[in-house]
Amino acid sequence: MGLKDMPPHQRPRERLLAFGAARLTDQELLAILIGSGSREESALALAQRLLQAEGGQFILEADALEISGIKGIGAAKACRIKACVELMRRLFYTSPATRPVISGPKDAADLVQGEIGYLDREGVRVINLNTANQVIAIDSVSLGGLNAAPAHPREVFKQPIRRSAAGIILLHNHPSGDLRPSRRDVEETRRLAAAGELLGIQLYDHIILGYGKFHSMLESGRMADIRRQSRPYDAMAAEPDAKGELAAQKGQGR
Repeated sequence: MGLKDMPPHQRPRERLLAFGAARLTDQELLAILIGSGSREESALALAQRLLQAEGGQFILEADALEISGIKGIGAAKACRIKACVELMRRLFYTSPATRPVISGPKDAADLVQGEIGYLDREGVRVINLNTANQVIAIDSVSLGGLNAAPAHPREVFKQPIRRSAAGIILLHNHPSGDLRPSRRDVEETRRLAAAGELLGIQLYDHIILGYGKFHSMLESGRMADIRRQSRPYDAMAAEPDAKGELAAQKGQGR
């Protein structure tokens, strides 16, 4: 049964006008974005199918092209969905009052764990921080294969540069659940730390996620070694305390 065939008081758009968006289910809200269904399914049925894909993470993770490949969606509906997701993401981090503050690796891991920590492919996220360690954005850099996701400095720092971020935290998942940094993880961290030194945007930490757990290169002391190696002309510079570095930034203005 299509939305037009439903009694007016049961249609999502009419319910939103009558009772407000907060009273609608996720399925009804998404159905409003979808607009119309296909010959086989109503907008509500399409919405339910999308929400069930990967536990609802598909809408957040997939790009518009991937969503448009879902039967019954198409390019127009996919673009509306992704535009709404991106707008909400930006608005959430726009107001200083609602920006999360990162005081340690666990805070950063908790922000992204639900998004990529349980994926069967490696994904990379970059948390952008101001000088008060408030989150100003979280960028999705790449989604790779079973055991690798590219993290090129150009892509990692592209948005932090535009936002004038003071520092970043790199996070990616290990689908295997083994949180030990690989040789490639360490090499990429070294390369990104060196690039950050040149750009004036510090790489605070590289966190590896997996099934509710995390490994922080900052807490393990590895970041201090990597920074020394990324500063060939400043090897004697004093290193911040590994555990207190993020906390020390708190209280400073942006």
